[in-house]
Amino acid sequence: MSKNIIITGTSSGIGFELVKIFSKKNHRVLALSRNNSKLRDLNLEGVHAVDFNLNDHDYFEINQFIKSVKKIDVLINNAGYLVNKPFSQTTLEDFNLVYSTNIISVAMLIKNTIDYMKKGSNVLNISSIGGIQGSVKFSGLSAYSSSKGALNILTEMLAEEYKDQGIHFNSLALGSVQTKMLEKAFPGFVASSSAEDMAKYIYNFSTEGYKLMNGKVISVSSTTP
Repeated sequence: MSKNIIITGTSSGIGFELVKIFSKKNHRVLALSRNNSKLRDLNLEGVHAVDFNLNDHDYFEINQFIKSVKKIDVLINNAGYLVNKPFSQTTLEDFNLVYSTNIISVAMLIKNTIDYMKKGSNVLNISSIGGIQGSVKFSGLSAYSSSKGALNILTEMLAEEYKDQGIHFNSLALGSVQTKMLEKAFPGFVASSSAEDMAKYIYNFSTEGYKLMNGKVISVSSTTP
């Protein structure tokens, strides 16, 4: 059965591969990223790829999509921003941009779409293993990892708040995946997981696996980093 999907951070990496999978499976997808030209060039069936800056909080295109489909089945908050600097060099602007992208924009997008989710809908937040208490931490990622910790707590809070409505909220705390963000965090490191492999996992979780979980922060990592 075709579902209505919203995915953020779709210009490359995991988000880009996710859109391709959902399209191939005949779902309707609103893909959101600051520059989606690469995705639009593919002209994928059922995909509406919009250039969208999450930090602008202008939901016109999203609301137009919602009006056309009436219901949101899956929201995947995949977009993220990373700063790799020693804490002493991390500026207020750095922290503001990381937190604005990784936690505030997620909360506001959920707030804008939640009224169109019904029993069985699910929100999947893509987090990081670095945002889990007790996990191995790495220098230079104070803003990024702490923002992902906040995202994990937001996931737990919203699962509690909307449990009576049957809307699921879960967070996948990813380890190293071969993406541009990994290269920024750990230059030269080669991950054992590809963006394509992780996209397949996330697709399966967002369409079936989530049904057995709510309010969970799930570590998805074969290597550290």
